[in-house]
Amino acid sequence: MTDHAPTTPELPAQLAAIREDFLALTEPDRLQLLLEFSRELPELPERYALAPGLLEKVEECQSPVRAFAEVDDGVVHFYASAPQEAPTTRGFASILAQGLSGLTAREVLDVPEEFPLQLGLTRAVSALRLNGMAGMLTRAKRQVVEQLAAS
Repeated sequence: MTDHAPTTPELPAQLAAIREDFLALTEPDRLQLLLEFSRELPELPERYALAPGLLEKVEECQSPVRAFAEVDDGVVHFYASAPQEAPTTRGFASILAQGLSGLTAREVLDVPEEFPLQLGLTRAVSALRLNGMAGMLTRAKRQVVEQLAAS
């Protein structure tokens, strides 16, 4: 009898690397890595920093998170803002900002909806918080679809 691991759709390299970084760690260290990501959330470009209403509120997040996926010449840039005092949410936003930015629209649309569950944080972080990250990913995909349809 062979041991078959569940198959998962192939992730873009940068998201796969992030996932592998998390899975290589123990649970406490995964939380530490999430905190490190929270400190690395890229600053918003001036056009969004000066007009945060251009970013969409992520209703699934307990913290006030706003995000927007922008498609420019077929390349996606994911921007998000989250308060410093919400490091878990901020870490999830940072993972998506670093993992989705630079991908093609098709690559973003192909990211599995369950990506947040693949980081090995399901026992360390509440389902509600993981749902917030899923909400950010879902919004990013919808925003990409809307921009492709409008072009």
